[in-house]
Amino acid sequence: MHLDAQGNTLSGATAEAVEFFNQAVEAFNIYRGDPVGLVDQAIAIAPGFAMAYILKAHLFGLATEPEATREAKAILATVQTLRFSEREASHVAALDLLLEGQWTAAATALDRHNADHPHDIVALQSGHLMDFYRASARGLRDRIARVLPKWSDGIPGHSILLGMHAFGLEEAGDYGRAEDTGRRALDLQPLDSWAHHAVAHVMEMEGRAEDGIGWMIAREPHWSGDDNFFKVHNWWHRALCHLELGQADEVLALYDGPIRQDRSLVALDMVDASALLWRLHLTGHEVGERWQELAAAWDSHADGRTYPFNDWHAVMAYLGAGRARDAERLLTGFRAGEGVTEVDAWGRKTALPLIEGFVAFWRGDYQTAADRLHGARHIANSFGGSHAQRDIIDWTLTEVTVRGGMTDMADALASERLALRPHSPVNRSFLRRARGNATAEQKAA
Repeated sequence: MHLDAQGNTLSGATAEAVEFFNQAVEAFNIYRGDPVGLVDQAIAIAPGFAMAYILKAHLFGLATEPEATREAKAILATVQTLRFSEREASHVAALDLLLEGQWTAAATALDRHNADHPHDIVALQSGHLMDFYRASARGLRDRIARVLPKWSDGIPGHSILLGMHAFGLEEAGDYGRAEDTGRRALDLQPLDSWAHHAVAHVMEMEGRAEDGIGWMIAREPHWSGDDNFFKVHNWWHRALCHLELGQADEVLALYDGPIRQDRSLVALDMVDASALLWRLHLTGHEVGERWQELAAAWDSHADGRTYPFNDWHAVMAYLGAGRARDAERLLTGFRAGEGVTEVDAWGRKTALPLIEGFVAFWRGDYQTAADRLHGARHIANSFGGSHAQRDIIDWTLTEVTVRGGMTDMADALASERLALRPHSPVNRSFLRRARGNATAEQKAA
């Protein structure tokens, strides 16, 4: 029986195919190269190699894109015709749940899987990404913590676990340990894009914009290569630092350059583009025709079914491009939604009020926007991305209350933001503008 790099048995493999499989897993681990191409080579050599198909299904199933989800289902159908082990069957069961829109059930299944198979790095990384997409800070931290005692530097991929744990610690608010763990992971594997971005998140959450820019520039050769799947997201982090410091020209240069110059149709890249243009708009900067290009790119993804977090970001681009009908199309679908999956619930309970709030803001209906977003900010952790990504909700809500003359609420929200990032120029601007709108009585009070 053949084994992978971590010692797990592989059904239907050959020695040559295992070499390609291990390379594909490593490419997945550090988000570099072409894991799909490598795993396809493994399958070509060993057509009955179940785990190669399973890895490919994970790669497509985690893309949060309609076409990729359909491809993952087709791959899983092929796996069902092969002979596979109990461990591999456990992967298939989790993937079945994921592809039916049951993200938490799938993540929980992989929790149990890794209790039995703590060295299954594919399951650990896929589960970690499921935790990310369903916004489970505890899952991001504790999934890795549960197995770390069973790993050591002598097991290939140990540094990858440290990078994932660093991000989980950051999302759980343990910033000091997160930064230390992320830096240790990078000492062991300098090309680990996820560990690099975990440290960038710490600096974002602590309001260390200058440190963030320095961190990104110093390590740029390690994360910005053409073969790096995560490069756009890391450029986005650098752009956020510049935006925090009021350097809009730098932000636009990054947007037109490495963030959007390739017109990527990858959902993660388009989410970052929408969020960056929206923040620029909130801060009063004209972004011109950039909205139109991005909105057109969203058309192949914004189906109102696959992943509502993406649909919400598509709406930002549709509003900016003057395509209100497309925003309404998604709203109508979420309002009428009757599906029973977790993804369906995300659409009805989370995406719907967020989109309603953003649409109301764009139309200048600040009271409705405030009502929707003030409620939505407390449920948004049910889906989608990181605290840094979801900060756009509070940023928009604070801007809504300032523009709408809701002086007391604007003051309260700006003070809340400053309590977390007391040196933030953006947050100080919110408070200054909020108090500038106050009446004489309010100022006296």
